[in-house]
Amino acid sequence: MKRILVVDDEPSMRELLGIMLRREGYEVVAAESRAMAAAALAGAPADMVITDIKLPDGDGIEILRHVKAASPETVVIVMTAYGTTQTAVAALKLGAHDYLTKPFDVEELKIVVRGALEKRQLEEENILLKAEFRSRHGLDRIVGVSPPMRAVFDVVRSVAPTASTILITGESGTGKELVAKAIHALSPRRDAPFVSINCGALPENLLESELFGHVKGAFTDAHQNKKGLFEAAHRGTLFLDEVGETSPAMQVKLLRSLQDRKIRRVGGTAEVEVDVRLVAATNRPLESLVRERRFREDLYYRLNVIPIRIPPLRERREDIPLLTEHFLGRFSEEMGKSVTRISSEAMGKLQAYSWPGNVRELENVVERAVALEITPTVLVERLPEALLTDARHPSADELREGFSLDDHLRTHEGGLVRRALGLAAGDRGRACRLLGVTPRSLRYLIHKHRLQGEG
Repeated sequence: MKRILVVDDEPSMRELLGIMLRREGYEVVAAESRAMAAAALAGAPADMVITDIKLPDGDGIEILRHVKAASPETVVIVMTAYGTTQTAVAALKLGAHDYLTKPFDVEELKIVVRGALEKRQLEEENILLKAEFRSRHGLDRIVGVSPPMRAVFDVVRSVAPTASTILITGESGTGKELVAKAIHALSPRRDAPFVSINCGALPENLLESELFGHVKGAFTDAHQNKKGLFEAAHRGTLFLDEVGETSPAMQVKLLRSLQDRKIRRVGGTAEVEVDVRLVAATNRPLESLVRERRFREDLYYRLNVIPIRIPPLRERREDIPLLTEHFLGRFSEEMGKSVTRISSEAMGKLQAYSWPGNVRELENVVERAVALEITPTVLVERLPEALLTDARHPSADELREGFSLDDHLRTHEGGLVRRALGLAAGDRGRACRLLGVTPRSLRYLIHKHRLQGEG
């Protein structure tokens, strides 16, 4: 219930406002002087103050000053029977929401009060949403301690305060949008909108309308004017995911918008200036597309001012245990379960797998495991069949990109050692027998793969 303080030296006015506001569902406190108003505010804050200008021990302008100094978000409405333009201007300059001259229409006052409090509530919700965005999308929300991810964090911290255009590259599922949101959350534009769109999810005509907006009558279903995402992201950040999927015609329009910082709605003739920080992302090699003349070279250089490459999960295997723990805690809480650990054998499978779907695939695997698990520990039996095979050959895409046999064998070796230690429950003699190696070789392998805590 919103709390309203009414300050007026006339008992009839205090009674009238008290009855009217209580019927509207507000809690009302009344005061007949500046001193009583100060005491009421000291006892408990008010969401709104409605004060008369003329009071026996001063005037309402002083109450307005006091309220705005102590609680700037509190709404103040000033009323008087001696209205002058100068008084109205003074009150509004000091932060009054509105100014009413007695006698006033009761219904009009209801509308003013309701509108002012609704506006204040929207502002409070907006502040909370912005704070939540910053807390949810800062760098601390991106899980990773591996050298490749630390390098990404360093670049993000360096470029976030700038206005430069950024191109984020990486395979699907690596977390490109998370990085884009972190850049926005750390930038001076953090209080303005972050707007995103997947350029590969819409046909060209719909994508153009979504990005640039349209005017009424531009096409069959254009029944009214509509702002596009460029306008919606004004003073904020626009994230174009899968920008490599855009058509040549769309690339021309994007280039013009970036160069001129202006857009033109579909079907319109007027140009609209926009102040937008652009972050683009792609899982396709734009350099190859440029060579094949499927992506404009000038747009590529315009987007690729600051490149950030997000490494695939197979290049940051040190992060797998940390990511697994993060997802385990999240899904256990969401599902109301007490699954708090993952077995050594299951972890070995996770670390030995190639993760073609990257972090998104790991997230899905952990969610599935938590949903199926009936014990406090995720067992290897809860993992998908693809992770349970003892060996895995590199995919054609990996081979085309350039495959390291040494890295593949090293990763698989580490997974096998971890699995043997898990099966042996830490008994190194038994682990040696399972692997067919000497104790000295096992010690070397444990040190090599940083598995000291496993056995």
